[in-house]
Amino acid sequence: MSGPGRSLRRKLLRWLLIPLTVLFVVDATGSWLVASRLSRGVQDGELVEIARELALHVKLVDGEPRFDLESDAERTLLLDQADQLRYSVTGADGRHLAGDATLPRPRGGAPVDPYDAIVSGQPVRIVELPVMAGGWPALVQVASTLNKQTALAGQIIVDVILPQLLLILVAGLLVWFGVAHGLAPLERLQQAVAARSHRDLSPIAAADIPAEVDPLLASVNDLMSRLDTVLGQQARFIADAAHQLRTPVAGLKAHIELALREDDAAQQRQSLAQLYIGVERLSRLVAQLLTLARNESGSARAFEPANVDLARLAFDITMDCVPHAYRRGIDLGFEGARDNVPIRGDAHRLAELINNLLDNAIRYSRNGGRVTVGVSAHPEPRISVSDDGPTIPPPERERVFERFHRVIGTEVDGSGLGLAIVREIATLHGAKIALDDDVDGVGNIFSVSFPTPIPAAL
Repeated sequence: MSGPGRSLRRKLLRWLLIPLTVLFVVDATGSWLVASRLSRGVQDGELVEIARELALHVKLVDGEPRFDLESDAERTLLLDQADQLRYSVTGADGRHLAGDATLPRPRGGAPVDPYDAIVSGQPVRIVELPVMAGGWPALVQVASTLNKQTALAGQIIVDVILPQLLLILVAGLLVWFGVAHGLAPLERLQQAVAARSHRDLSPIAAADIPAEVDPLLASVNDLMSRLDTVLGQQARFIADAAHQLRTPVAGLKAHIELALREDDAAQQRQSLAQLYIGVERLSRLVAQLLTLARNESGSARAFEPANVDLARLAFDITMDCVPHAYRRGIDLGFEGARDNVPIRGDAHRLAELINNLLDNAIRYSRNGGRVTVGVSAHPEPRISVSDDGPTIPPPERERVFERFHRVIGTEVDGSGLGLAIVREIATLHGAKIALDDDVDGVGNIFSVSFPTPIPAAL
């Protein structure tokens, strides 16, 4: 379940925790702004109240505004344990009447329009309150450092953000354990696969697999089933090949040893002739073994159906087999249309099917007999090959299509693979094979019926 940059757990945690973290950062920023605004509003309200109290002591004396506040009252009014408070009172002409002369020059703003400034190297918050003393204008300024405002904002942030942070941490832990619990079936599945032998291709069974993983598990099991089939076919092919090649190879070895011991040239020539016949049989056996392996169901490769004219293909192959039939004294004939019997299939494999049917019929027919190839289009595309060979008993008719099966009592030389190849190619094309007595009561008739091709939509 782990791998560099490919861990599903890490991806899930990233997709879940990163958005939570971003939301937390956004919320914390917003909370800080709100807390700063609230604490600033509280401080501004206090400064306005102090300014109004100071404004009550601005009076008109001798026709001019004067500020009259006792020192004890001033200390009490400006007393603050957290911040340093300062004030300034100026007349309309800018003349300083009382307070701290180091405060910035009045901005003339409204009493509800506080502003920030720097006084003696410290950031302060200032409010300005215009007053009228007997008709004469004056201005009261009150400034305060920001210690209490900052502390209040920090306290608000702690009270608001800390629970949210704890909530994020708890959510993160729940997500972590939730992801771990959700991926536990996949961990068990991985362990079950890792613990398997390479020879065990049985379906994988795992409990509590998430529904999203079921299609993957089904595909893996299907792949293992197909691998089991293919590997079984390969093992069977190797066993069959070893069994069938042992006898001809031993015969070749015997003929070679015999030829080496012969001093007479004629005898050596005869041994070499027998050796040639053995090599020819061996070559045919190897070719049929490879053909069978190439066309076995489940292991066939590069099967790309195309439009094939069954009648034309059958006629051409029948003509190619005429010399072989002639050497055996067989009357080889063709019946039915010579073209326009369309099917979908692989022309090369279909040629192997027809070749093996014809070779089987010619090989097992009696000398001077007949073999007839027939092709029809209705009710479905069909090719048939009838012969004059020994009638195959009904109990044997299914077994003749098995590899290396030989009907008891036949002495014709053969590999026992021809009809097995026919069955594999027919199965690959979705065709049906039938074996019946010939219509004249002598010999057999093999027929292969193909699916009717679906016409292309106009």
